[in-house]
Amino acid sequence: MQAFGSGAMTNSIADITDARAILAIGTNTTEQHPVLSLRIKEAVRKHGAKLIVADPRRIGLADFAVLHLQHEAGTDLALLNGLAYIILEENLHDADYIAERTENFEAWRAVVEQYPPDKVSQITGVPVEDLVQAARIYGGNRPASIFYAMGITQHTVGHQNVLAIANLAMLTGNVGVPGGGVNPLRGQNNVQGACDVGGLPNVYPGYQRVDNEAAREKFAAYHGVPQPPPRPGLTVTEMLQAAHDGRVRALYIMGENPAMSDPDSTHVRECLEALEFLVVQDIFLNETGEMADVVLPAAAFAEKDGTFTNTERRVRLVRRALDPPGEARPDWEIIAEIARRLGAEGWDYADPAAIMDEIADVAPIYGGMSFERLEGEGLQWPCPDRDHPGTPILHVGKFSRGKGRFSPVHHQPAAELPDEEYPLMLTTGRILQHWHTGTMTRRVGGLEFLAPEELVEINPADAAALGIADRDWIRVSSRRGAVTARAWVTDRVRPGLIFMTFHFAEALGNVLTNNVIDPVAKIPEYKVCAVRVEKAEAPEMAGV
Repeated sequence: MQAFGSGAMTNSIADITDARAILAIGTNTTEQHPVLSLRIKEAVRKHGAKLIVADPRRIGLADFAVLHLQHEAGTDLALLNGLAYIILEENLHDADYIAERTENFEAWRAVVEQYPPDKVSQITGVPVEDLVQAARIYGGNRPASIFYAMGITQHTVGHQNVLAIANLAMLTGNVGVPGGGVNPLRGQNNVQGACDVGGLPNVYPGYQRVDNEAAREKFAAYHGVPQPPPRPGLTVTEMLQAAHDGRVRALYIMGENPAMSDPDSTHVRECLEALEFLVVQDIFLNETGEMADVVLPAAAFAEKDGTFTNTERRVRLVRRALDPPGEARPDWEIIAEIARRLGAEGWDYADPAAIMDEIADVAPIYGGMSFERLEGEGLQWPCPDRDHPGTPILHVGKFSRGKGRFSPVHHQPAAELPDEEYPLMLTTGRILQHWHTGTMTRRVGGLEFLAPEELVEINPADAAALGIADRDWIRVSSRRGAVTARAWVTDRVRPGLIFMTFHFAEALGNVLTNNVIDPVAKIPEYKVCAVRVEKAEAPEMAGV
């Protein structure tokens, strides 16, 4: 948003195969976005695209890459600045594009010139020759696209990481062209849609800022209510801390399991216990629901009508295939009835189509959408009116904000680094077989057969130094807690790094993670914290 004027995926999944070069950084695409990853593989195998993977782990996508940059976790920003330095040094940048379509280039350049390859190699652990090769591939093949996910954002410098990616794309003229762009891959299937219609604490639907008086006047008039205050609300992490401090007394949690998904989960449970009233609305009783005062049974995706907005900004219809079981109801019906019982007016929606009509009324990027128009392939926003065909590529000709803005950003170390007491670094993520906190997938027998327990990835050199063999029980400790799980001795992780998921309540990686947040984006630093590993006895319930 800061660099381009829009924070969404700039391009479409269909034009991935137009790319001549692809940089995938902080995204385990084959496991977390397996359908989209097929397009990346197709671009490489059938269309000759050159793929660079930048990831501290040897993820599956690295098998398709011409180059794998296995940098130290938490050094993405130095890596990106270093690639930009080489592109400038070797005159691979697009000077005309920069002059015509961007601003603040010289201020940014003054910072990037402080990141020569030898310095970046020292910070990241990536050999100089690999840095040079990566820069030549990305800078020398047009169009070139960048894909990233939460391996970039879940840091205390996540905001700056994204700006560094935007800088690199503008430097090479790769925004607003087929096969190029900056493409954030959303972590869940309707994250984009939730953000689009106001599921963020600082914007109304359509990314209209709450501190904009005209936006507040517009929404107050539309709903016939007093103008709301101009201050943004709280993020999830901030809400939980506010509950702990007594500043938030009640929470209504829908489709989320923070008792497992949020960092420093022991502290999260303390926060939830401090609430006077907790409501959980979900399809199954999860770990957070077990703490609730009231549980509202919701319908699953196949049991309701509505829309999903996917990672490429495409809004698609979802049709009910099954009736909800028991007392379960679609989320919108539950929310609307609660609003009516609280005395609110205007909540008498006939069906989800009426809600989409309201979204189109108030959010210009959805202005031309209706259930009738979304039949078939759906539409990509912005789609401002009923005659508009949707927008496959953003920022064609000019950026949404006018000129793209280069942002000087410096490397900063993670908030918590290894030391004598906690000598290893932990990074977290997900695996193909399970989803998020396992609320759905751990109820599936076949998936449990494939991945029945947590496996802590540890490099053979570290395992040997600690006397740990493959599948030994180990205890992983951080400054926030400890968990016991089995070791997977593998060179998927570089020395000094271990990897865990947060799928397994009995060995929950988020007991260990750090709840320090990015001061701008307010996202926690899930991807880096210091830990200690030692051999352990099997837990009493293991194998039961």
